[in-house]
Amino acid sequence: MNTTRRNFLQKTSVAVGAAACVGLPQLAFTQNNDVADPELILHSGKITTGDKMHPEVNAIAITGGVVAAIGSNDNILKLAGNATRKINLNGRRVIPGLNDSHLHVIRGGLYYNLELRWDGVPTIAQALKQLKIQADNTPPPQWVRVIGGWNEWQFAEGRMPTLEEINKAAPETPVFLLHLYDSALLNKAALRALGFDESTPNPSGGLIARDRAGNPTGMLVAEPNALVLYSAIADAPKLSFEDQVNSSRHFMRELNRFGVTSASDAGGGGQNYPDDYAVIKQLDDDGDLTVRIAYSLFAQKPGQEMADYSRWIGMTKPGEGSDKLRVNGAGENLLWAAADFENFLQPRPNLKPTMESELEAIVHKLADANWPWRIHATYDESITRFLNIFERVHRDRPIDKLRWFIDHAETISEKNMERIAALGGGIAIQHRMAYQGEYFLRRYGAEEVKRKPPIRKMLQMGLPVGAGTDGTRVASYHPWTCIWWMVTSKTVGGTVMHDPGDRLSREEALKLYTHGTPWFSKEDDKKGILSQGYFADLAVLSDDYFTVEPDRIRELESVLTIVGGRVVHGSKEYGKLAPALPKVSPGWSPVTRFGGYDNSNVTPPRHKHQPIMGADGRVWETGCGCGI
Repeated sequence: MNTTRRNFLQKTSVAVGAAACVGLPQLAFTQNNDVADPELILHSGKITTGDKMHPEVNAIAITGGVVAAIGSNDNILKLAGNATRKINLNGRRVIPGLNDSHLHVIRGGLYYNLELRWDGVPTIAQALKQLKIQADNTPPPQWVRVIGGWNEWQFAEGRMPTLEEINKAAPETPVFLLHLYDSALLNKAALRALGFDESTPNPSGGLIARDRAGNPTGMLVAEPNALVLYSAIADAPKLSFEDQVNSSRHFMRELNRFGVTSASDAGGGGQNYPDDYAVIKQLDDDGDLTVRIAYSLFAQKPGQEMADYSRWIGMTKPGEGSDKLRVNGAGENLLWAAADFENFLQPRPNLKPTMESELEAIVHKLADANWPWRIHATYDESITRFLNIFERVHRDRPIDKLRWFIDHAETISEKNMERIAALGGGIAIQHRMAYQGEYFLRRYGAEEVKRKPPIRKMLQMGLPVGAGTDGTRVASYHPWTCIWWMVTSKTVGGTVMHDPGDRLSREEALKLYTHGTPWFSKEDDKKGILSQGYFADLAVLSDDYFTVEPDRIRELESVLTIVGGRVVHGSKEYGKLAPALPKVSPGWSPVTRFGGYDNSNVTPPRHKHQPIMGADGRVWETGCGCGI
């Protein structure tokens, strides 16, 4: 029997009180037919609930997509009826489903089947081998695209691939390799496809690297911002609508593979509303969403931001949608003039003096319409200027109940954290420093790299904090790298950034990735905890998160992922429970050969180019002469 969450809570309120009175180890709900005959029971596991009263149990009962009861095997199994499906957890660790605070999941889904992912690939040799195979199998006019999620520090060779190596691997098929927010590498075929030659001027927002004769070498440099990187790939062929539907389903299954059940989508450049949301809307209408998405609307064109938000406020509103797909608010880009991209190879960008007046008008309009917002902010200097604006708006129209928040905040000061707290805001942090820590260390030094971002101080101050990745174009979407980074403070290259006291415990890190993020979408009363009435979103792990060696946290996967009481992913002994996916399309997609994240070898490499920093903050240079 299916039931809504509200009806379920109304029906079970009497049973909850009765169970508490008789002092059962956990609630047994024997007075309610729905609960006494649950649809699904998971038993014989180590279930981390996030419920302070009952932090770990052995079994869980699920009805109508929500948790009906948690408790001991005996108490929960006695609720089973003839129609109850029972799954033995075989002693495995179970956690609430992971919820990414900042993931470009809608855009990532539209492009997933087009992209060769180097996320997690351990060597340049393997990466180039994949590049060659994919180039040989990609039909014209399509490109081979490696769009973020990797860096040179993950490779055992400790360097970037060279343009010579890329051209050798792919002499005829256009190739575009995006490296963080700082540069892109294009082979000769891509330069020809774009029409770049010695007479091509530098595009707005970037530089074309050239040889002594003035010919483009194949490197694009993001100076002063990343616009050149994305504009270069914008006109490359896209997938058909049907293939985008297929691509989105496969990307969500990839996220389910790691236990992700929800995400806060931060929009993106070129992601127009409502046109580019048609695919995800269809999947929701068809019941094919396997990740819950709360999405924010991202201003698209410089100079037209106010027009965008005025139009969208008239079209939709926060909270509109379903339990699987809902509008959250505005951002992460509210104003192009307020973008402070974190390219640590370049000096901190200075935002234009006109930024304040333009941003204040937009924030005022959002606040008047009761729209929360999120805003990309890397540097404390930018955050100071944003908060000046928010405080002025707050005096006219209080914003402390809207649940607005800052994204990233790597260099935020304690003073600005206090100001955010006073305005009722939060901070969504991501593991971008795991991919750019070495660059930050080189520019700002060992003392400055500590406590970046200052998560421990945020928690001590009681700020709402949610954890995530900022996947897919800069850091990887891999959630366990983020959790591992919070626990160990290591970059993917193995550099230790923080003192032990500033690292998070495993319990703290997991909480930020489960019950931390729902605050930002006003869903913390129904998401992120395995307790009565909360969504039955959970992951059964391949190993015990709480006992594996720290570096093996990155090896974790989900062997059984459940969203709303429905199995959405299964492997190992639960492989037969996995629902069928349509075959990857188009057939030449890199996903058919290489899949997504390479989880086969995640031990951080040690190589001669890498500075090794100890927990005491000392940095040992290896004398290799690379200047890193």
